Amino acid sequence: MFIETIKRPELLEAIIHSIDEAIHVVDASGITIFYNDRAAQNDGISIHDALGKHVLDIFPSLNKENSTLLKVIESGQPIYQQHQSFTNIRGKLIDTVNTTVPIYSGTKLIGAVEIAKDLSTVKQLSQKLIDLQSSVVSQQKPSLATGATYTWKDVITQDEQMLNVIERAKKAAATSSPIMVYGETGTGKELVVQSIHQSSKRAKESLIAQNCASLPSTLLESMLFGTKKGSYTGAVDRAGLIELAHGGTLFLDELNTMPLDFQSKLLRVLEDGLIRRLGGSQSYQTDVRFIVALNEHPHVCMEKGILRRDLYYRLNVCLLEIPPLRERKADIPLLMEHFRKKYNYTFQKLVTHIDEDVLKLSSRYSWPGNVRELEHVVEYAMMMTEGDAIHLDHLPAYLKQELMKHSSVKREQPERKHSLRKTLEETERTLIKEAIQEAKGNVLQAAKRLEIPRQTLQYKLQKLHITYEEGRT
Repeated sequence: MFIETIKRPELLEAIIHSIDEAIHVVDASGITIFYNDRAAQNDGISIHDALGKHVLDIFPSLNKENSTLLKVIESGQPIYQQHQSFTNIRGKLIDTVNTTVPIYSGTKLIGAVEIAKDLSTVKQLSQKLIDLQSSVVSQQKPSLATGATYTWKDVITQDEQMLNVIERAKKAAATSSPIMVYGETGTGKELVVQSIHQSSKRAKESLIAQNCASLPSTLLESMLFGTKKGSYTGAVDRAGLIELAHGGTLFLDELNTMPLDFQSKLLRVLEDGLIRRLGGSQSYQTDVRFIVALNEHPHVCMEKGILRRDLYYRLNVCLLEIPPLRERKADIPLLMEHFRKKYNYTFQKLVTHIDEDVLKLSSRYSWPGNVRELEHVVEYAMMMTEGDAIHLDHLPAYLKQELMKHSSVKREQPERKHSLRKTLEETERTLIKEAIQEAKGNVLQAAKRLEIPRQTLQYKLQKLHITYEEGRT
């Protein structure tokens, strides 16, 4: 009844106007035929002033080369998550991330629609954060460390793989060489990075961390390199994070999400230590130790084309691979006890132990969220318990269901002699040896037989400790 009282086009238009993203629709000639309220707010003009006008008349700073709408009309191909900076008709600088798709009627292109998310506010907030961080760093005494709270004593493990990672990390910490850390989400990459900084000669200086996820190149450039007054509307002289980390460590998390065009700019800084603020002409010499982290293996990232090979080879002086929690089963009871004690203090409780059933069943769960998920599970259980022990009833519902399912499967199936990881590793080792033997020691030919890149095969040879001579036997 409600829909009948309102015409469908009016209802659709009301819905689109209420959406928080800017929506701009043009016909095949570039003339605006729809423009919602959010777009008008972002661009500083009224809907009436935009309708019926060409894109270049609304945005005088754009042209056919940098307008995403006009590009899509010309090519007929969609553009996803494209960063765009332009000055609106009122002279205000606007930063957006646009998704622009063509509109077809049958096979005929009749226009394009663009959905834009405004990054201007995010950019202003990030610059205020840099100013605040700069102020804090400048006020700290040189003898005090900033930005790092964890040390090696905070790494809870008895796993052989993890202990090996820590041993190599401690050796690498004594130098100023770049370090690359790979690990799934939640494995504790930042904990390891902070521990490296705290045990290095740079421990008295700052550790500054920046997550690279979903940040466009211009925003990353202004954040890392700094800005020069007048480089854009509202820009002031501001040091970037690299300058602020001078003498200390800069940690770039999720490097695999960094735009490729900015990766080349970062490579130049790694090579000579020189930075130039956005819009400036003067170069600054910096002394910074770079540590980067990825949640996908770097070889996979290079194969996908999201990590430049030259940047990888420049950063990959020491690669630390943090094993996931499912490969560190012996650490689960240790970590659960550690978090029990932590949240006893936080929640002011007196939980003295964890039921054996909880520990046994937890060792059968795969923990896709790794240590972070385990901590949150213990935190939840500590909230729920009113006694002196954590029981199965105190675990989250999803985990109880998963654990009981694994428990029943375990009882129904005969016990395996080897773990899945060990079985897969041995199978992989056998296939690689056979391929090298058939290729008479030629790595390139062996890689072709296995249908994997040569670089990946070399990595696996090193990881599995297979020599060319061993492969030939």
